[in-house]
Amino acid sequence: MVKRSKGTRSKSRYIMRKKPSTRGISSITRSLQHFNVGDSVSIAIDSAVQKGMPHHRFQGYTGKVEGMQGQAYLVGIIVGKKHKTLVVLPEHLGRVT
Repeated sequence: MVKRSKGTRSKSRYIMRKKPSTRGISSITRSLQHFNVGDSVSIAIDSAVQKGMPHHRFQGYTGKVEGMQGQAYLVGIIVGKKHKTLVVLPEHLGRVT
């Protein structure tokens, strides 16, 4: 028997799928967007960019920007009753109005 792989992208076939119209390299404006501390952001994973990607279980969550770590943002979310802090690059974030 072959041992099943258990990587960080396992079981993510449909969550990280892109529509045919959005396939390929994403626009540069996604990586250049800026957020301030306290802004509400949604986690929208761009599967074309592997760097700075949060785990796919957090796809669709909404949180607040708590700070920066290099070029990445620290995003605080609530999962159940726990507070979690994710390190996410701006390509995987969307602005919530």
